[in-house]
Amino acid sequence: MDISTDRYKIAPLNHEVEAIAIIQKAEAAIADATGNKITLIAFEESEE
Repeated sequence: MDISTDRYKIAPLNHEVEAIAIIQKAEAAIADATGNKITLIAFEESEE
């Protein structure tokens, strides 16, 4: 799958411990609900 847009970019969450924990909990909950391992990707709107 190729997703391309100039409107959004990957959100830099390197030091955002709380945000990363929220995403990981959501991934686990969705995996439990669906039976499939999933990965959520955080995007932020570009300023361009």
